[in-house]
Amino acid sequence: ALLADGFHMATHAGALSIAAFAYAYARKHAHNPAYSFGTGKVGDLAGFASAMALGLVALAIASESAVRLFQPTQVAFSEATVVAVIGLLVNIASALLLMGGAHGHHHGHHDDHHRHDHPHGHDNNLRSAYFHVLADALTSVLAIGALLTGRYLGWVWMDPLMGIVGALVIARWAWGLMRDTSAMLLDRSDEALAGKVRALVEAQGDARVADLHVWRVGPQAHAAIVSAVAQPGVTGESLRVRITGECRLAHLTVEVR
Repeated sequence: ALLADGFHMATHAGALSIAAFAYAYARKHAHNPAYSFGTGKVGDLAGFASAMALGLVALAIASESAVRLFQPTQVAFSEATVVAVIGLLVNIASALLLMGGAHGHHHGHHDDHHRHDHPHGHDNNLRSAYFHVLADALTSVLAIGALLTGRYLGWVWMDPLMGIVGALVIARWAWGLMRDTSAMLLDRSDEALAGKVRALVEAQGDARVADLHVWRVGPQAHAAIVSAVAQPGVTGESLRVRITGECRLAHLTVEVR
């Protein structure tokens, strides 16, 4: 259990390094015109990479624990417990630091058809780092529990069993993070916001949505492309005002036919 905790702590350090690089890169290139919708997805790309690493670590922990379950090895319970407690204290301190907030960027550009406004907010990059710390804390707690029962009750099998339990929980967290970040990276449509945009365009009965795309481009930032068939006198600007009056969008393109 402690060996699994140690390997996972190493991936935790790597995950925080990835998160730090993602923030630095996103901030450096925030105004780079080469990125059509800004650098809001850099954090999600880093989060997806962290989730992949976390999943591989869970698989490795489960495999090693399964082997040790059937082939028990000698365990230095006293020394291992001390190390596990130190690891838990470090994880608690790290979790408290990461709970404090999130990083973001804000920039604006406004013209007749486009509007960029990236608000501050929590993102999947910070979430991945935070989950790594929580997973570390969990494996530390499981290691301590397994070592204490092994030392005082003679339940040596608790050590590899707790390794398997920890691997399952870590894998569940990794899957959830991978699911959320992949949806962002693949521009999955935000159906709820799309329905709201459609209702705003068609509310007065003088326009009908012919084509609509709404997706996330960054933490709490969405983009939309609206193609509408409208009656004479209805302009793209009037529809833009109608939409942005109720929806805060980082990027909005309106086409009227």
